Amino acid sequence: MSQPAEPAHAATRPPPVVALSEIARQWGRIGVTGFGGPPAHIALLRRLCVEDRGWIGAGEFGDAIAACNLLPGPASTQLAIWCGWRLRGRTGALVAGACFIAPGLAMILALSALFLAPHPPLLVLGAAAGAGAAVPAVAVHAAWGLAPASWQRIEAGTVRAARARWIGYALLGAAAAALTGPFLVLVLIACGLVETAVRTRPSGASGAFVPLALPVAVSAGGLTALVWEAFKVGALSYGGGFVIIPLMQHDAVHTYHWMTNAQFLDAVALGQVTPGPVVLTTAVVGFAAAGYAGALLAVAVAFSPSFAFILLGARHFDRLRGNHRVQAFLTGAGPSVIGAIAGSAIPLALALGQRWQYVLLPAAALWLLAARRGVVSVLLLAGACGVIAAVTGLPVT
Repeated sequence: MSQPAEPAHAATRPPPVVALSEIARQWGRIGVTGFGGPPAHIALLRRLCVEDRGWIGAGEFGDAIAACNLLPGPASTQLAIWCGWRLRGRTGALVAGACFIAPGLAMILALSALFLAPHPPLLVLGAAAGAGAAVPAVAVHAAWGLAPASWQRIEAGTVRAARARWIGYALLGAAAAALTGPFLVLVLIACGLVETAVRTRPSGASGAFVPLALPVAVSAGGLTALVWEAFKVGALSYGGGFVIIPLMQHDAVHTYHWMTNAQFLDAVALGQVTPGPVVLTTAVVGFAAAGYAGALLAVAVAFSPSFAFILLGARHFDRLRGNHRVQAFLTGAGPSVIGAIAGSAIPLALALGQRWQYVLLPAAALWLLAARRGVVSVLLLAGACGVIAAVTGLPVT
């Protein structure tokens, strides 16, 4: 039964006593059934914690969503960790986060071994080529879905000038994703800092949140490079898990040669069709770089910031939401991330190698943008088309 509505900022009530075994079971169930990305994860967590069990108040849950959206990294994963923290402290956070991530990780590791094998079966190659053909359309769809919330941030101040800056940040992000992959993080952070400078005035010492990046050049490759790539996704990404595409594609394919363009398309598709966080795509890249050890290392690094943000900062969520510098930074970084996700569709489309894939791509775009159907369905249908192409003798590699 649904709980009574609460004020948006209802007072925090004492947490109920919830066994760790129950947290493990329920969060593991969400990790298995959470197809559809962050919106599905948030809906499942709300149904469990707010509506069915009444463990967390509706207002407090809504505030947590807003706070997690201010943090870099996968917001729905951070929300899952926060819910565990709210119920059983740090131990609950660790159990909830691990059980939320583990099912999708197990599935994506098994699929990585199949899709990235030296000689995968023909039907697997066909399914991969078909699903990969839809990935550029999925990127555009993701950017389109993020744009309205980001656009709403610009209403304060001079609207015309703020909208012009929003468009400029988006164009810079798109250009960086399409043309200068290694420097994308710098562009995203620069846009955020510019907007912060525009909207805020210098003041005395304060606890202002200042997002920083250390874009260390890791030219030698190996595990150090893999750690940096995973860290970028987990700690320096603003806009959700899908920003993994522009952040990782250039380095994974062109700089370190861990995988081909076609295999990277497969990685993105696998991250979308499996349950759990989209950031689990890092496991596929890690597997291509260094097998199972590389996959586990990449996942550990990519998700560690999310755990750290909640374990160390959950008590300060109210201050985070009220921090004008945080809001200003995201007002600039947000549109540049959206532009980067949309811009990544260009190199992704250019990576397609077969003519029939270029027929499938616009069909996938129509399915997502015109028919407004789901990402999982389009990838599964595109994969089925790829299997048909393989069976009928069309080239798939």
